[in-house]
Amino acid sequence: MTTIIGVLVSGRGSNLQSIIDHVESGYLKNVKLSVVISDVKDAYALERARMHGINAVFIDPQAYGNKMGFERKIIGTLRLYDVDLVLLAGYMRILGSEVIQVYRNRIMNIHPALLPSFKGLHGPKQALEYGVKVAGCTVHFVDEGMDSGPIILQSCVPVKDNDTEDTLAARILEQEHKIFPEAIKLFTEGKLKVDGRIVLRREK
Repeated sequence: MTTIIGVLVSGRGSNLQSIIDHVESGYLKNVKLSVVISDVKDAYALERARMHGINAVFIDPQAYGNKMGFERKIIGTLRLYDVDLVLLAGYMRILGSEVIQVYRNRIMNIHPALLPSFKGLHGPKQALEYGVKVAGCTVHFVDEGMDSGPIILQSCVPVKDNDTEDTLAARILEQEHKIFPEAIKLFTEGKLKVDGRIVLRREK
């Protein structure tokens, strides 16, 4: 059975490109990237989608009276394209409860830190300022909190003495491009089970 995916973006879309590449290479089988939705009109991620024949939709947050109206438009668009799994790939807004309730345990986010440490913006910068020796990234299901949902996969990278925010972020991004497709693959193969806060990997 094909899993239909919708991706929410706000920026350049490097994780989106990684997902597209993994679909086109055959690593992600029985997957259809149906729609990419951005809250930023000129986000380069929309252009990436168009170049690969994926529906690209800009939804203007300012066109709605409140967050609920904006997010109901997102829900309506996801339903229009029959989306089964929602991916947040550099989406810079916190999802409201209505979207999460509709797609409970079917929304994945990639975060550039080893959660639960360094939530929110600028994960690599936070890691450097704290002085950790290991940083990394996390794929998790989205719940009503900020970067607080059940963890699916994590990957570590060393923090070097001469690292800047940019060099550390680049090293983390390489791992993001590996574990996000892996998490999607596990989901589409029915190998993930959420038990409270714990995500179990099961063999079918």
